[in-house]
Amino acid sequence: MFSLEQLVSFVAVAEELHYGRAAERLSMTQPPLSRRIQLLERELGAELFDRTHRTVRLTPAGRVFLAEARKILRSSHEATLYVRRVKKGEVGVVTLGFTATAAYSYLERVIAAANAEVPGVDLVLREMVTAAQVEELLAGGIDLGMIRPPVAGADIVTLPLWREPLLAALPSAHPLARRNKNPDVRDFDAEPFIMYSPSEGRYFHDLLVAVFRAARVSPEYTQYPCQVHTVLALVKAELGVALVPAAASTLRFEGVVLRPVDGVEGRPVELDLMWRRGNDNPALGALLTAIGNPPRRRQSTVE
Repeated sequence: MFSLEQLVSFVAVAEELHYGRAAERLSMTQPPLSRRIQLLERELGAELFDRTHRTVRLTPAGRVFLAEARKILRSSHEATLYVRRVKKGEVGVVTLGFTATAAYSYLERVIAAANAEVPGVDLVLREMVTAAQVEELLAGGIDLGMIRPPVAGADIVTLPLWREPLLAALPSAHPLARRNKNPDVRDFDAEPFIMYSPSEGRYFHDLLVAVFRAARVSPEYTQYPCQVHTVLALVKAELGVALVPAAASTLRFEGVVLRPVDGVEGRPVELDLMWRRGNDNPALGALLTAIGNPPRRRQSTVE
């Protein structure tokens, strides 16, 4: 089997694509580094690099192995951090999953709360869509998730964390952007509209379908991206209008006007915390307290 030392050497060469620079980065000479890579390739039974006198390139097998090597090294690093914190009597490590849109809004508050209230907790942050977070949570890959509801599972506990309104995203030259009053959701009827993907962007897709159904509105869907920043980029390109969470206002896309939209009740965009019942990580409870976990919790239902 290969060693962590070999993996570190491989990742260094793969990132530098130069044996000399990789050796310097690892504070070693080039010949032993080359031998490590050769031994690793022998163990794997595959060449990881195409080498010439002038260039070093990853082979297809090398590109695949680079992703796996990084996972292994990350897991090793996280395990090392956890053991050291326990040995010192400190609280430990919490691996926190979050959606991209959570990073626009509530993630910084969680980080600030952790830094202020539980400085002994090391946060390992992993950006993932909600479905991937649920899989990782049940597999033990993350301790806590910031997800879009609902999720299901007997071992999953969720807690409402944040709600925000939807905003209309309009090209700056669009007639709705030039009016002195806020657009109404009914203004989107038959309007070219950037919709979210029904698979990768399922939460926002289903939310907007419900909003339009309630208003008896039928926009003309033109594109189906999955990320809010991509939606805004397509609005900027004048491929249609869109509805985005209020947190998207932090992205500040030039050429895109964000306006409150009438006809949509309340603050429909939800963000929940999620964790696994019976998680024995002592740092998790401390972090939940720091975030401001109230006694009332919402428990998911089993499908």
